[in-house]
Amino acid sequence: MVDPQRIHRAATEVLETEARAILALADRIDDHFVAACRHILGCTGHLIVTGMGKSGHIGHKLAATLASTGTPAFFVHPAEASHGDLGMIRNDDLVLALSNSGETEELLRLLPGLKRLGVKLVAMTGNPASTLARYANVHLDTSVDREACPLGLAPTASTSAQLALGDALAIALLDARGFTAEDFARSHPAGALGRRLLLKISDIMHSGNDLPTINSAATIADAIVQMTRSRLGMCAVVDHDQLVGIVTDGDLRRHLDDMGDIRSSTVASIMTSNPRTIVDDELAAAAVELMQSHRIQGVLVTNREGRLVGALNFQDLLQAGVV
Repeated sequence: MVDPQRIHRAATEVLETEARAILALADRIDDHFVAACRHILGCTGHLIVTGMGKSGHIGHKLAATLASTGTPAFFVHPAEASHGDLGMIRNDDLVLALSNSGETEELLRLLPGLKRLGVKLVAMTGNPASTLARYANVHLDTSVDREACPLGLAPTASTSAQLALGDALAIALLDARGFTAEDFARSHPAGALGRRLLLKISDIMHSGNDLPTINSAATIADAIVQMTRSRLGMCAVVDHDQLVGIVTDGDLRRHLDDMGDIRSSTVASIMTSNPRTIVDDELAAAAVELMQSHRIQGVLVTNREGRLVGALNFQDLLQAGVV
């Protein structure tokens, strides 16, 4: 039978063991760590990440994290490297090799080839006296007191330490490069973050013939026709090329009882003067914040000179994936 208390104890022990292993790394952010950062920042090629087994899986993740945070990086499988993929590594690259033992045969087999190429090596191992550690230009110590596995066999605390120190390396490099959120978004153009940080209002606004406009002397009926045609739920009121107001579906509902005959009553009688606007070169995410903070469903768009150039509603933002 399943013993809930035993499961709880086992799971808790894993988390506590791995947490201690990660916390112990803080004392190893030393001159070796700084030297590794300097080597990587000075690399004019790519950072090649490699490792076997579970270390290889961590290496895949670290290569992806590094690449998305400003350090050009990719993963090379060490076994495949011995069968031709070593040709992917150039003499201006730098190798980051992960191995808990520091004696992984497939990695050691690469060392003569890397030496011939003149490629520098940063090793991340749990054994500072290992062959890989001694060969490396810089060694980063990821040793742990014990694995979280009760058998002491499955890589658990050791891989957590590799992942945490690798993340620390990536973020230290990000900071050193002055990497920004906009830079991050350029590496993630298809993601929600990329859309929020890259998509401009001008990219999704309605403009030209799709922008509903009317003058203040026009009738409410004319405004309804314009709003129906555009399906934006609003119409800009423009006199002599100057934006003077806006008419929305909400304005029509609020003035339903007092607007009189819509074929003779003018737009000026129900429009909202000095409407809220947003500039076309701002991020679309700024329009989301504006609409949510003021509880409005649409906004008119101007250029930096204040001239009306477009309109945007909340549905446009939803369709663009900004919300």
